[in-house]
Amino acid sequence: MTRTKMLLIPSTTEKYLISFLSINDPEHPLSLEELNVVEQVRVRVDDQENTVGVEFTPTIPHCSMATLIGLSIKVKLLRSLPERFKIDVHITPGTHASEDAVNKQLADKERVAAALENSQLLEVVNQCLISNARTG
Repeated sequence: MTRTKMLLIPSTTEKYLISFLSINDPEHPLSLEELNVVEQVRVRVDDQENTVGVEFTPTIPHCSMATLIGLSIKVKLLRSLPERFKIDVHITPGTHASEDAVNKQLADKERVAAALENSQLLEVVNQCLISNARTG
């Protein structure tokens, strides 16, 4: 991915994009940013094309929470950004053993919608999205 094009984004959109950095890790008492799972430099925005792309790097190559982390990022952006944006969330190439399978799940709108209809999974995602005191 290229460097973030944050300067081209209206300030309210920038605020929402930066807010996804404070998502809590499902297994650790730290944010995804604190664990270097997500970084601003791995966010790609094309305001004219209405697209947002986010690469994330799981903490280990066999991270069992990679799909949940990606889903949490996607949900945070879906809830925060205007509907005009197409959101692409995927694993940084070469950083996870099941990268292709996870990316396929995250790109499938029907799978994402079905996952969010599961009340237990939705509760876990919502817990990840609650900002803790340290991150805002």
